[in-house]
Formats: sequence, C-alpha cells, structure tokens
Amino acid sequence: MIDPNADRAVFRQLADLLRNRILSGELQPGASLPSELRMAQEYGLSRTSVRQAVSILRSEGLVSVQRPRGTFVREAEFTDTVTLRKGDTASARMPSPTERRDLDLAEGVPILVISRADGSTDLYAADRTRVSR
Repeated sequence: MIDPNADRAVFRQLADLLRNRILSGELQPGASLPSELRMAQEYGLSRTSVRQAVSILRSEGLVSVQRPRGTFVREAEFTDTVTLRKGDTASARMPSPTERRDLDLAEGVPILVISRADGSTDLYAADRTRVSR
C-alpha cells in the first residue's frame, strides 16, 4: 500500500512494491508491468510518480522499457565466471556510455574490471559475471 503521508516519497514506495513483486517471483522474467496509466489509477499516483518508480527499477536492471510495447521484467541472463589468476585484481565501477553500449548494459549496472598480472584489462557486465579464484 502506498502511504502519501509517509516520510518516503510515493514513487520510492511504488518502486519498493514492484521490486518486491519481482524478487518474490510474483512478476516473472518476461512479464509486463501494468501500463503507467493503470498503475497511476491503481495506486492513486500521478503518471510522473509512476515513471520515476519505473526509472528506479530500470536503473537497478530489474526491468526494461521497450517503447511502444511497455515495461517488462528482465530475463535472467547467462552468468559468466571469470577466474582470477595469481597477481590479478578485480574492481567495480560504473561504465562509460561507450562501455555500456559495447557490453549491452542496462542503465545503473556497474562493470567488473579485471586487471591481469600481465598488464591487460578485461571488462565484464557485473550483473552477468561471477569472479572466482
């Protein structure tokens, strides 16, 4: 339930509700979210608040917006495993626009930077990659 009198902004409350439905499996990967108009009516919010909530979920990589089709729960993607060798290090950072495009990353998804002992660097999508030793 959205409480307009709560200390938390209504669009954040809606994002929390939708996130919980996605993470609990109630909204499965590939499922479409209700339209902006329908959510605005259902929760008594403005369409702007609904857009802000969807934007949060999009930045978290939970949904993708496919205009004009709608907003969909993202499919679980294949997870790569990168093995670190002796002398390798791993760090994370936000990608540049070019890196985001090259790695096909959703907005808000960081990249893993693997610095190899030989001086080379590899970049991986953090939401699809596991690091092991």
